[in-house]
Amino acid sequence: MSVELGGRVDGGRLAREVAPALAARAGEADRLGELPAGDLDDLRTAGLFGLLVPSRLGGLGGAFSDWADAARVLAEGSGSTALALNMHCSVVGALAGTPDELARAMGAPESYFAARDRVLAQAAAGSFIAVAMSERGAGSRLSALRTSYRREGDGYRITGLKSFCSGASHADLYFVAARADDDGSDGSDSQPAGKVSHFLVPAGPGMTVEPNWDTLGMRGTGSHDLRLDAWVPADTLIGGLEGLSLLIAQIMPQWLVASYAAVYAGVGRATFNAGVEHARGRTAPGLPEGLVALPAVRARFGRADVALAALDLVVDECARRVDADPGSLATNAWVWRAKLLAGQTAQDVAASVVEACGTAVTRRGHPLERLYRDARCGSLQPATSDVCADWLGLAALGGDPDADADVPRW
Repeated sequence: MSVELGGRVDGGRLAREVAPALAARAGEADRLGELPAGDLDDLRTAGLFGLLVPSRLGGLGGAFSDWADAARVLAEGSGSTALALNMHCSVVGALAGTPDELARAMGAPESYFAARDRVLAQAAAGSFIAVAMSERGAGSRLSALRTSYRREGDGYRITGLKSFCSGASHADLYFVAARADDDGSDGSDSQPAGKVSHFLVPAGPGMTVEPNWDTLGMRGTGSHDLRLDAWVPADTLIGGLEGLSLLIAQIMPQWLVASYAAVYAGVGRATFNAGVEHARGRTAPGLPEGLVALPAVRARFGRADVALAALDLVVDECARRVDADPGSLATNAWVWRAKLLAGQTAQDVAASVVEACGTAVTRRGHPLERLYRDARCGSLQPATSDVCADWLGLAALGGDPDADADVPRW
């Protein structure tokens, strides 16, 4: 399948084909705390697993802006499913978007490129990748990880426990972050890990999903824990070189930061739309025209409309810059702006819309109750709003936002 728009893949059109089906399953997914297999089947059939895979490898050849378009539409159907696909796309996008010459300059051996292309082709064919980076007590900060790896024979042994692994029960591959157990560090802030690497580990022996996901919002991601005690061959090491993870996090933050922004822009829009539907249909004694007759209610929706329009413009500008000039300081500033604004806007719009609609929408099972909880998670996901604001503040005041932070960002 290939859907193009002015030389670009039309990610939004592909997403619109599947979003209604995702929306139909979203309430049950939230109740069960599991990512629906049917959602993944729909995404796979639509070719969205291969959205960012180069066409030479069977994908659609999309860019970051194509993901931004698709993510917003998918999140209007199900924020949880859009978020799970975001994790997959963040891996695929980073692999496909790193120029060969840059990979070679960082030390990647020639054997890496064949392994990379094999993974990308598998994604285009329908393989689903889950990200196993976060840990209890460390969050998503790579420098604080306790999951470790060591050389064993002609490969590596990886051991540890991961949390917040979206779609863990359905993954064909896991994108695992771990630190070398011989780097002399203990994972604390005072002694951060020096050699952190990523591996693409197939599901199978030594990879155990512990189904314990029960949290406030984005429950439909099925982000269960993942316990690892697995041996992997050498070609599962991303880049074919140890210690690249922290460097890549700094030079390509769009896949760890801004890719979330489009998802939460979609969640904000879904909340707005659900609120409009409720307000238009809500009547009360003495108020035959319903909530829309109240100026205070209308004003809340007016402010929400402006906030969401502004967020869309920032996400679009961020995506345009990532496509045109990835990794530059100017582009990265928009990456951090987009994530900060998305997290804040989604939760502010949700809070205001729920207040405008009243207590009826806070009952468990009402779409706005679920969307309110989902929207609240945007500022908590990496990078958190405080981390984004600190990066931007350091940059604005003339510092180096990647080097001058008192606590490592990753």
